[in-house]
Amino acid sequence: MKYLFKSSLFLLVLSLGFESCRNAENEESERSEVQQMMEDPDNKVEVKDGGDKIKIETPEGDEIKIKRDNGEYKKKVDRASGAESKVKIDDGEVKVKTDN
Repeated sequence: MKYLFKSSLFLLVLSLGFESCRNAENEESERSEVQQMMEDPDNKVEVKDGGDKIKIETPEGDEIKIKRDNGEYKKKVDRASGAESKVKIDDGEVKVKTDN
């Protein structure tokens, strides 16, 4: 009985250790693309109006602008190659416009 108790306790501790390691990996992958870009030290980030306007410039020359107006979100991406895309989210409706 003593052997069974020690074995089950050891297995419990081991399984909890593996579970906590797996959760740490999930937290890293669950961050959004914008959060990852903002945390990148090579990117230039400007936040204005209490977080309602975010501008991110990458070393490659890409420029991302995110703006919130009256519950409406707008994202504009200008690529260094000249391509441009716009995303507008208003009341759950998503509109995408791309120019090459």
